[in-house]
Amino acid sequence: MAYRVLGRAGPPQPRRARRLLFAFTLSLSCTYLCYSLLCCCDDLGQSRLLGAPRCLRSPGAGGQKLLQESRPCDPSGPTPGEPGAPSAPAAGAPSPRLSGSNHSGSPKLGTKRLPQALIVGVKKGGTRAVLEFIRVHPDVRALGTEPHFFDRNYGRGLDWYRSLMPRTLESQITLEKTPSYFVTQEAPRRIFNMSRDTKLIVVVRNPVTRAISDYTQTLSKKPDIPTFEGLSFRNRTLGLVDVSWNAIRIGMYALHLESWLRYFPLAQIHFVSGERLITDPAGEMGRVQDFLGIKRLITDKHFYFNKTKGFPCLKKTESSLLPRCLGKSKGRTHVQIDPEVIDQLREFYRPYNIKFYETVGQDFRWE
Repeated sequence: MAYRVLGRAGPPQPRRARRLLFAFTLSLSCTYLCYSLLCCCDDLGQSRLLGAPRCLRSPGAGGQKLLQESRPCDPSGPTPGEPGAPSAPAAGAPSPRLSGSNHSGSPKLGTKRLPQALIVGVKKGGTRAVLEFIRVHPDVRALGTEPHFFDRNYGRGLDWYRSLMPRTLESQITLEKTPSYFVTQEAPRRIFNMSRDTKLIVVVRNPVTRAISDYTQTLSKKPDIPTFEGLSFRNRTLGLVDVSWNAIRIGMYALHLESWLRYFPLAQIHFVSGERLITDPAGEMGRVQDFLGIKRLITDKHFYFNKTKGFPCLKKTESSLLPRCLGKSKGRTHVQIDPEVIDQLREFYRPYNIKFYETVGQDFRWE
């Protein structure tokens, strides 16, 4: 009887041994896996602490090739935005220009941030040219369209506004352009509430020439509108200018600037001359780069003057067979205006211009 009991108890022992061996093997595998993960994470952490090399990407390949200057990438490692690239900044790199609440997105692909700089005006002053020229710089990423957040879409909220922005690295500046901000009463306060450190760019132009350009653009869309003279004056004989017409009111720069100076110091506002942007684009863009705190990479070697359009264009890049010029709507021929009307408007704008010169400390020589 004892033999039968022992005989029945004997067979399960090999199975028990196999189970123990399987459990031991599984435990060993898990231990090895955990150890591997810890080592991998530790290596990544060390590379971040030591400041792994990073390189900037321009807004587009054409822009980077055009400049022929950028920080070199480490050929032995991935560039930012590619799988496996370290996302944290190198040691000593500048901190983000806005707080953490300004971030949205994956660091590996760049981050969507609220803009640190805005081109706020003025319409028909040359804002599109400044935007296209500055976005060539590898340290600037700009929104191509006008979001009109601070004048028309403010109710959508900052999260909506941020979602429109291009992804940027921490060392890059996010920028957008909406020229109507300059004449919007609420815009300065709203921008200040977003960030009091926002840098503001205003492109200004002779207000009479600007008004004619504004009218020419409107006329191309609405050919049945009244004449320029009819819209400019309430009573031309008495010289009473109609300041309710937007094309006239925009050019009263000193009046609009008062609203901005209630919230931002003059040092935080940079004024670009629309006239000098045509005659000396490299010089004007050099000052814009200085204002933004970025290296002067956009120079005179990047421009040529297009005689047909009457303004400068960017030279062709290695990736494009054609130079980069503004669209067909830019550089259109102005309508002919009675010289006496022009003289009357010059006299109207003169006190506003002088006050503007005195406030900003620049003589734009519009008289």
